[in-house]
Amino acid sequence: MEDERNDDAQTAGPSGALGDGELLDRIGLIESQPLAQRAAGFEQLHDELLTELQRSDQGA
Repeated sequence: MEDERNDDAQTAGPSGALGDGELLDRIGLIESQPLAQRAAGFEQLHDELLTELQRSDQGA
């Protein structure tokens, strides 16, 4: 599972943010996984999006 997380992180743009297409692709990939992996994937995605949101709040 750790390897999947590293692969997902590589789809991020230069600033670390996911573009709309990348986000939809990532959600599709997560949705195709068994339930336990899906839950972990969505949890990781949530954490990454929250981090990016908090980072953008600090820059404002």
